[in-house]
Amino acid sequence: MLIADTILIDETEIEERFIRASGPGGQHVNKTESAVQLRFDLAGNTSLPEAAKRRLARLAGSRMTKDGALVIRAETYRERERNRADARDRLRALIEKALIAPKPRKKARPSLASIRRVKAAKAQKAKTKSLRRKPGSED
Repeated sequence: MLIADTILIDETEIEERFIRASGPGGQHVNKTESAVQLRFDLAGNTSLPEAAKRRLARLAGSRMTKDGALVIRAETYRERERNRADARDRLRALIEKALIAPKPRKKARPSLASIRRVKAAKAQKAKTKSLRRKPGSED
């Protein structure tokens, strides 16, 4: 499976099981195994960078197992092939999102002019309050 034009996921790292879907559907849903449970072995993967693996594990959340596998379940459609394609598309989207490194945060610092404006406003407020005092009272 090709992801982002540069990374190729080996098909042996992806395991698909077909299971019965839940929800309404009557006899059809009770006798056909149209839902797909896709397992991607993230721990055994060698094509993804380590930083992307960590981001993918964080993005996956509860879909990650303790043994390092990512589990995606697709049961939206009645057809097995559409569910299979949906699961693979969701895996591809998750990996593509994990490949994008977040921008490093730059610390913001107030400009010299803004610091001067704040100090001038404080001085003005202090002067206004000092004028409200009674003459001759020293606090």
